[in-house]
Amino acid sequence: MSNAQRASLDLTHVLYDDSSLFSLFLALITLSPILLMAAYAALAVQTRELTIITMWAGQLFCEGFNWILKRAIKQDRPIDSLSNGYGFPSSHSQYMGFFASFLMCHLRFRHRFTSCGYPILDRAWRVLLYVAIGAWAVGVAYSRYYLTYHTPHQILWGFAIGILLGLSLYILTELIPRRYPTSFLGRAKDGLLRGQVMTWLQIRDGWDVWSDAGREVEWVRWRGEWEKRRQRGGDGKSE
Repeated sequence: MSNAQRASLDLTHVLYDDSSLFSLFLALITLSPILLMAAYAALAVQTRELTIITMWAGQLFCEGFNWILKRAIKQDRPIDSLSNGYGFPSSHSQYMGFFASFLMCHLRFRHRFTSCGYPILDRAWRVLLYVAIGAWAVGVAYSRYYLTYHTPHQILWGFAIGILLGLSLYILTELIPRRYPTSFLGRAKDGLLRGQVMTWLQIRDGWDVWSDAGREVEWVRWRGEWEKRRQRGGDGKSE
């Protein structure tokens, strides 16, 4: 082991200007996409939602496609970059472009939040979410330029490829099957959900039944059971 050549794991190894808090902030931002994989796994296991699993699979495909592109094009990183490997297209930018485009489409076309009773606040909440998702994606992309890991050319192409993949996957797996259930994609998705494996794993498409994937229904059910248990507990104490 002592004589073996050692390499840095670029996935979590980030170089930044130690004298700048802004540089430290961007270093943390550039690492933030790693959290998404853990979030995908947790949500997929907990919710069993096909949409989340599809998005997770698309994210993995996006990473694999980026790996292929980098080794096919073989474009170097900026001259002053200390990172290893090829630079075109930026994998972080492509990653966040996919994530932002798919999620924004989902929020726009399928997901609906429970209303707070004030339409203007409901719209403001949705706009705030769009801005936050977009700002996060752009922030990660900019961090790759600021920290000299990629050129603007590599970042813009990566972001554009990610957006294209995210939009394409959403249209093919969510929009078309939903709007045209008798189409090939619609019947294929229906057949997939009826399959034995999906039934055994209890995979579902909650957004096909409820606008919020059943979150409010589940909460109401929990609240009712919780109230009953408290009442039974109270009755027991009173006796």
